Amino acid sequence: MRKPEPLVEILSTGRYLPDQIVTNDDLSKRMDTSDEWIHSRTGIRQRHIAPDGVNTADLGAGAARRAMEKAGIDPGEVDVIVVCTSTPDRWMPATACDVQALLGCSNAFAFDVMAACSGFMYGLSVAEGYLASGRAEIVLVIAAEKMSSILNWNDRSTCVLFGDGAGAALLRRANGSGRGILSAHLRSDGNLAHLLCRPAGGAIEPISKRVLEEARHLVHMEGREVFKNAVRSMAEACDQALQQAGMTADDIDLLVPHQANVRIIEATAKYAGVPMEKVFVNVDRYGNMSSASVPVALDEALEQKRIGPGSHVLTVAFGAGLTWGAMVLRW
Repeated sequence: MRKPEPLVEILSTGRYLPDQIVTNDDLSKRMDTSDEWIHSRTGIRQRHIAPDGVNTADLGAGAARRAMEKAGIDPGEVDVIVVCTSTPDRWMPATACDVQALLGCSNAFAFDVMAACSGFMYGLSVAEGYLASGRAEIVLVIAAEKMSSILNWNDRSTCVLFGDGAGAALLRRANGSGRGILSAHLRSDGNLAHLLCRPAGGAIEPISKRVLEEARHLVHMEGREVFKNAVRSMAEACDQALQQAGMTADDIDLLVPHQANVRIIEATAKYAGVPMEKVFVNVDRYGNMSSASVPVALDEALEQKRIGPGSHVLTVAFGAGLTWGAMVLRW
């Protein structure tokens, strides 16, 4: 199969993590858990937690500034801002508008994408469409999450899993460089939405005293079912993305998966045919940052020189919706 020519490329990446670190031992002082219990089941040792007053938009703007500085892009050069988040600061307006104001990108239009942990890849695909159609020159894709704000801190089965943070990427048309997005495979299944969701707090069941008392406005997850669907769906997405790119797992230099659980990462890598030495893992230090996991991992992998010019990178994620997807990138 003839390999596709990329339409857009990633100019730069950036990440931003709040300073506060909460370890498993810290959590064991406030609930019935332990470092051994959490780490043996998830691979997580610690996570970053944003303090009061540091919002999703602040995290996103921090990551975006770093990406813009690396690429030498001024705020006025950005045409589109896409913010991927499951934790908007407000239901209205879009958090992207707040990020636009913080960055001073006065020439851009901004909007949110909500696809949970798969959000960054959905956002990249949206950016690809605007750039390929000629309707934009520079697109800023940001994945920012303050997961700590939507967790039930009395539920040890979920609250120990998540952390806060943001990652960003600047994209432009590839212009024959050979770098960029080679393929994308995105999917969703709303029939399984109940497995991972916030049951109340929206238009169907608005916030009320009862909703707050029952904590139904916070994250609810059926862990075993999510695990099974995550492994199966991410393995299938990897296969499809590789096929579209005219590649096999042997052609991949680095797999950058969503950082939800080390067991899911290991199972996905096994089914995708990628050895663990070619898999980037940082879930031990950050936990699950939802949509921010993949861009933060990409930025770290670049910094650590595990990705360089000509590298083929496979990214994959799975999240609430249920949503999932994979992409093959050439750096």
